[in-house]
Amino acid sequence: MKHISARSLCEFAARTGSLEFRYTPAPSAEEGIIGHMTVQQRRPDPYVAEYALKGLCENVAVSGRVDGYYAHQQDCFLEEIKTHRGHVDRIGPGRRALHWAQLKVYGALLCRRDKRDAITLRLTYFEVRDETETADDRTFSADTLWDYLSALCKRYLLWADKEEQHRQQRDLALTTLEFPHDNYRTGQRDLSETVYKAAKSQKPLLLQAPTGIGKTVGVLFPAMRAMPDAKLDRLFFLTCRNTGRKLGLEGLRVILAKRSKSIPIRILELSSREAACDHPDKACHGDSCPLAKGFFDRLDGARQEAVEMGFLDHQTLREIARRHAICRYFLAQEMARWSDIVVGDVNHYYDHFALLYSLTLQNEWRVMPLVDEAHNLIDRARGMYSIALSEAEMLYTMSKAPAPLLKPLSDLESAWSDMIKPFLESDISADGEQKRRYFLPAVPEDLNNALYSLIAAITDYLSDHPTAADVQHVLFTALRFLRLAEKFGEHSLCTLEYSLASSGGRVKAGSAILSIDNLIPADHLKDRFTDACSTVLFSATLSPPGYHCDLLGMPENTVFKDIESPFHKDQIDLRIITSISTRQSQRQNSLSPISERIGKQFHTAPGNYLVYLSSFEYLNAIHDCFAKQHAHIRTFRQRPGMTPDAREQFIADVSDNTPSVGFAVLGGVFSEGIDLPGDKLIGVFVATLGLPPHDDLHEVLRERLQQRYGDGYGYTYLYPGLQKVIQAAGRLIRTPQDRGVIELIDDRYRKPALKQLLPKWWRQSDD
Repeated sequence: MKHISARSLCEFAARTGSLEFRYTPAPSAEEGIIGHMTVQQRRPDPYVAEYALKGLCENVAVSGRVDGYYAHQQDCFLEEIKTHRGHVDRIGPGRRALHWAQLKVYGALLCRRDKRDAITLRLTYFEVRDETETADDRTFSADTLWDYLSALCKRYLLWADKEEQHRQQRDLALTTLEFPHDNYRTGQRDLSETVYKAAKSQKPLLLQAPTGIGKTVGVLFPAMRAMPDAKLDRLFFLTCRNTGRKLGLEGLRVILAKRSKSIPIRILELSSREAACDHPDKACHGDSCPLAKGFFDRLDGARQEAVEMGFLDHQTLREIARRHAICRYFLAQEMARWSDIVVGDVNHYYDHFALLYSLTLQNEWRVMPLVDEAHNLIDRARGMYSIALSEAEMLYTMSKAPAPLLKPLSDLESAWSDMIKPFLESDISADGEQKRRYFLPAVPEDLNNALYSLIAAITDYLSDHPTAADVQHVLFTALRFLRLAEKFGEHSLCTLEYSLASSGGRVKAGSAILSIDNLIPADHLKDRFTDACSTVLFSATLSPPGYHCDLLGMPENTVFKDIESPFHKDQIDLRIITSISTRQSQRQNSLSPISERIGKQFHTAPGNYLVYLSSFEYLNAIHDCFAKQHAHIRTFRQRPGMTPDAREQFIADVSDNTPSVGFAVLGGVFSEGIDLPGDKLIGVFVATLGLPPHDDLHEVLRERLQQRYGDGYGYTYLYPGLQKVIQAAGRLIRTPQDRGVIELIDDRYRKPALKQLLPKWWRQSDD
């Protein structure tokens, strides 16, 4: 017997026709709940809300809760309530058919249970802003409804039987999975055993393991091996960088290649919409995009081919989608339901609209996310729940606004002016152009209302003009801003910024920016950890563990494991230089002595060196000073906004056979995620402590974190800074055979507490 919810059954077996992703702003979860309650409370007694129904059809146990059930004497109906924003006519036929399918399933279950000959079904659409209802009542015979449910169940059974067989074969094969290499590297067995135990005990794990230990395979292998033992439905290998996704796929290929007989396991690579869209100038709708037209009518064939292929990387998905003439982005979204291991970005599970998290809740999956380079997750999560709303972007990107949008744009401009006016009154006497920044206690409600009106107008406009890219951009920005505004709390900060014109005490046109900055991602992420069976966050820099547990909202039973390094202190010549200050006020004085140290080391041992600085301004100053003192030494420097090709060329230049000195920004693209083993790199200089700037925003962050966790300075400045230092210095030692020099330059390294945060295997001696 198979078990399935009415919703999942309909989503699998009842969808037909085209994709219908029109630009309709969906209500928030809170608005949806309130909308349902509003409609339910309007109904007369004995109306029952959230009425549970279940039944057996074609050996499939179907269950769910219909939104409303009314039965009084001969008057009886079932009701489904769907909340929406905007005109009800914008709900397309495909979505309406899916809503009716679910309601008809409930009708079939009720008629069979109560031996009814017929039932009235009511589909009600509720507009959350003006609270209006649009209801459609239809009466169906019990036989018609049962035949409909039977057809859905038969279609589902054809797939479900194969899925059950696949699961059994998968788990059986995984119980005999072997480690893909002849021997474990130093520390790799300990790492793998720790991951396996975390899966079995269902505890979150912070896993600190040095680079070069083979973390990717060392984490994936035991997680896969634990899937049958821990009864895991899915593994999610999540990365903070695209390079990490490639490493994850390569690790899986290595593990699977060990077997002479293939393992029946499905692996999916998830990409962003931007990377997977073949028609970026078209809307995701059958009336606009040829790959969206008839998508669900051709999905069965593509889905079947995809499960037979098994390893669905970006290129394989492209080929399958091309053969079936459907959208490869939405094919990947569909295959996320049927894949055993999904490799993607961290936002696929942790973002506000995360697909993998949504599927986990809907299907009640037992999942285990594996997060690579997890030291980046705090900043990535802050970015997921932050946004800046630019007045110029909202009002001036559409240089020739279409007539239907003129009124709402004018109202939005008035809302911007009204929001700024109270602050501007205190700035009238200011001379010259000056920037102003104000921290607001809440997101201004009047501006939110103006945005809602603009969104309604844009959604109506886009129904007839789906390719208006500038209008779409404004819509998406407004929608995301309002979603975060609805969740605003002490975990975030609302900031208003603008510039005064050079005369007259007026605001410079288009200079205003209203930001929502997330300070404490824990309030958004904590459910992502509790709803997973276990989570493994792994990186070379996860100390101190309390910093990550607190800011990410990890459960109290989280385990921290620091894996022994395969490296030894005699592999590096560590020099901590406390005689030079790299503070802002002392940087000019630091240029010459730092350049002299680099030059002296280069002449002592010619080779390739990297120098990390805190900013491009400091980088350029050090570079120019060094080039003047040592004109005969080849140098390269990182520049802002380098293209992928330029970044690859920089890495090639600073690691070739000709000795050189490369200059890069700490925390940038060249300070982690690159491998320069052996003689490709023989020395690293880090001339900064890596601390974030002591500006107003970081001071507010420090105060918030001090109030909640009692370590505002460490959580805001010290720990994030030193993580960048350790990551940058970690470019030097990548294998047990590597040797080289690490110089950490800053007078603040004198503090013993700070030195304790450096890796244990480093030699700690002062110069």
